[in-house]
Amino acid sequence: MQFEGIYTPVVTPHDPDFSISKDKFAEVIEFLIDKGVNGLIVAGTTGEYYAQSPEERVEMMALAKDLIKGRLPLIVGTGAMRTEDAIMYAEAAKRIGADALLVTTPPYTYPTGREIALHALAIDRAANLPVMLYNYPSRMSVDMDEDTLDRLGRSPNFCAIKESSGSPDRLHMLARDYPHIQLSCGMDDQALEFFAWGARSWVCAGSNFAPEAHIAMHKACAVEGDFAKGRRIMSAMMPLMRVLEQGGKFVQCIKYGMTGRGIDCGPPRRPMYPLNKDEKREFDEVVRTMNAAITAIEEGK
Repeated sequence: MQFEGIYTPVVTPHDPDFSISKDKFAEVIEFLIDKGVNGLIVAGTTGEYYAQSPEERVEMMALAKDLIKGRLPLIVGTGAMRTEDAIMYAEAAKRIGADALLVTTPPYTYPTGREIALHALAIDRAANLPVMLYNYPSRMSVDMDEDTLDRLGRSPNFCAIKESSGSPDRLHMLARDYPHIQLSCGMDDQALEFFAWGARSWVCAGSNFAPEAHIAMHKACAVEGDFAKGRRIMSAMMPLMRVLEQGGKFVQCIKYGMTGRGIDCGPPRRPMYPLNKDEKREFDEVVRTMNAAITAIEEGK
């Protein structure tokens, strides 16, 4: 499977009682397809998979498949502490017709490179679907190191990696030593560097509410090869990226951002709480400034 373009890890809308709003989820799916993103991911961190029951996760992947109706590829996250649970999610994704899996390191346990590989290979044997690996050491505490990647070379299904370490050394190593694994940007403030090193896709939560900006960045760098324009767009996006990452309120920002697009996605599930008034005011100002700057860049001003 070739990963090309913007892949959005979809938010999970909630009603005030924290139940999942399927109607709003359908609105989000239609909004993203209409705006031109290239693929959708369910059961990612942005979708608050960690706060859902197994039944809810399986239900949401099936609902997404029904709503997408084959218009875009669907990637399903298998994140879980136990390999057995990750396999269960992968098998469910296979049953509903998912196009690929997102496979991350089991959290909390600090597995070795070998153990991460054996975990991923067990998922692969159960589902036999294309896999985008997800390396996110700031949450999982360990890297998918060279030992992991070398062992995963046993299966051609491991065809991409969302790299979210933030390490330039990791980026260089992947681009240079593992060219057979497609490189996908998973560190938003390094998108320019990823595209310069050959990445063709970007998994970006901000594309939930700002798909136009992320698509413009990908188009400038990965499609047109205009890195001067890409630097200008990235410069315009950097204040938003700082806001998204500060204070551990990433999901809250993404969900609040959807209200500006006319879709109220409700509160995050506990223990997280929505943004306060000052945080909302700062967020709104940053988004307005970014949108104006990128519009001017696109118009050649």
